[in-house]
Amino acid sequence: MKKIIIFLALFCVAVSAQNTFTDKRDGKKYKTAKIGEQVWMAQNLNYKTKSSVCYKDKAANCQKYGMLYDWETAMKACPTGWRLPSDTEWQTLVNFTGNTEFAGRDLKAKSGWDKKSNGTDKYGFSALPGGSAGNSVAFGNTGCNGGCWWSSTTVELEGEGNSAYGRQMNYDLGDDDDDTDSYNVDRYYDIKQVLFSVRCVKD
Repeated sequence: MKKIIIFLALFCVAVSAQNTFTDKRDGKKYKTAKIGEQVWMAQNLNYKTKSSVCYKDKAANCQKYGMLYDWETAMKACPTGWRLPSDTEWQTLVNFTGNTEFAGRDLKAKSGWDKKSNGTDKYGFSALPGGSAGNSVAFGNTGCNGGCWWSSTTVELEGEGNSAYGRQMNYDLGDDDDDTDSYNVDRYYDIKQVLFSVRCVKD
């Protein structure tokens, strides 16, 4: 019986270790989630760089939502063994968790959003509305009412060489009778100087 108890204890430690990751650069720990064949950080990146900022310059927002990064910084911000996900990798996540119209419902955290647009957190992704900042670091309505995350994929359209794709989950766009807008995971693009959140995916 004693051997069985020791084995179970070791097994539990191993399972727990698979669900967290420590960034050796600053010692910060992140929860992780295996969703389909992908492994994602289950929190926004909170690694400080020269150009990253906390939403509204409040340290408490970094603790809760992670830091905001321009695209060039986001491309290099993930720790070794992780990377900024491509547009295709984001789409794989969205397809697996309910497609564009409903993926947000199961990817969003259970609290922290408008009461009409909280999620189920079915997959442990725990998305929160980290906001955004403009290229002049003017916080507020910069095209992201909720949570916005960069992808590594640039926009290959004429005149759009300075833009990249990302994903957005809305804070609350549903009306009283139809809240489905709040569960969208929208694909969009913006100029690379805008500051958005970063979610890293495992190599």
